[in-house]
Amino acid sequence: MSNQDQQSADALINTTDGLAYWESIAPDVNGMLGGFPHISKVDIQGSKNFLAKLGRVTTGLLLDGIAQQVDVIEPIQKFTDELKGKTGVGKVWNMGLEQWEMQDGGERYDLIWIQWCVGHLTDHQLVSFLERCKAALDVGKGGFIVVKENNSTSGKDDFDEVDSSVTRYVCVCFFLGGGGGGSGRDVAANRRTPQGGRDV
Repeated sequence: MSNQDQQSADALINTTDGLAYWESIAPDVNGMLGGFPHISKVDIQGSKNFLAKLGRVTTGLLLDGIAQQVDVIEPIQKFTDELKGKTGVGKVWNMGLEQWEMQDGGERYDLIWIQWCVGHLTDHQLVSFLERCKAALDVGKGGFIVVKENNSTSGKDDFDEVDSSVTRYVCVCFFLGGGGGGSGRDVAANRRTPQGGRDV
């Protein structure tokens, strides 16, 4: 894979186009999963299995015995409206990951869960975000970051014109994680991805 291939997919990401796409999507499981609502059960179980080794995710996984409180970053407000008043939901930031900054004296996290959203970030934005996440970890409690994303199997990054996102080649994700100071302690693949779906 050439540097030009990498740069061309990354350069095509347009935040305005991505936000416009997600504003047009229904704030339900069917909308969030692109018309594949049955993936939700497989996805949540796969995540539980992964965690046993080491809005749907918030209520179906993290607040279901994993965490006492969950803070959420989501740029589309209609996707977070249903979280208001739910037990265990703390702060809700309606902004992009590239805009989020840890406040001085702010929360320290045991777990930062990032799922199916970093394709809307350029490589530079992703590394910067991961660095900020690392700074927000409670390292005294062994805090860790989970990045759960689809991976390109084409040998290069794949740009999606529909939602203006990039599905990164798996090796690039590892490289970016290392650039963000990650240690890559564990890797798991979802073996039950529906036919026609991307590897996770």
